[in-house]
Amino acid sequence: MRYLLLSDIHANSPALEAVLWHAFGHNVDRVISLGDALGYGPFPVQVLARLRSIEAECILGNHDTALLGLLGGRRTSNMRESIVRTLMWQVEQLGDDDLSWVAHWPAQREYRTGRHSAFLCSHGSPRSGVTYVDSLAVAREEFSLWSGQLCFVGHTHLPVAYSSTPAPTGEWVGMTELEGSEVALEIKPEQRWIVNPGSVGQPRDGDPRASYGIYDDESMAFEVHRVQYDLEETARAIRKAGLDELSALRLTIGQ
Repeated sequence: MRYLLLSDIHANSPALEAVLWHAFGHNVDRVISLGDALGYGPFPVQVLARLRSIEAECILGNHDTALLGLLGGRRTSNMRESIVRTLMWQVEQLGDDDLSWVAHWPAQREYRTGRHSAFLCSHGSPRSGVTYVDSLAVAREEFSLWSGQLCFVGHTHLPVAYSSTPAPTGEWVGMTELEGSEVALEIKPEQRWIVNPGSVGQPRDGDPRASYGIYDDESMAFEVHRVQYDLEETARAIRKAGLDELSALRLTIGQ
């Protein structure tokens, strides 16, 4: 089974369409969205419709959760005012069916594979949807408190893999940055892994191209691909809708 792993689409339809066009040429079987399909961008309706059309299996990200909170009169305290305004605008664009679908997304999904052990999908970390696994220190703590073998995450918008290897004095934790147009990684079964495919809709590693991953559970191979898309179309739509100018500017520099 080959899994297409999308994360942090952030209502960026041109980026999503470019990724899907590219990914479906690589024989994927199932699609998983690792959270934050919404937030920041100007195309929430189009993104949700496209995810539905390909039967994507979605989990909640912190922006998705914050949007649902606004429906109930709750506001996430640590979000900038401009981000909250964007989420409120997205609520107004989405229909009841869209909002109901998002409300039914789980915080995590676990997958049992035919040949190898299970893998977990979570937005932030194996233990939390809001934890940023953005350093060796955080990864080390996650590995120490989680007993699984493989977890795919998003949230940081950075394509990276953390691995934990048994050692005489405990576990040795390493980091591999997954930079480049096409990067392959062997998920070795004797190690444990936390892997991030990067962001479809708002990359933050200095490369503005959309990022996505493919995991083959038979060969235990993981690939990261980068795809060009019309980011100016998204930036124009952000400005036309009167959304956060910073969100438009960040697209052009990949930050």
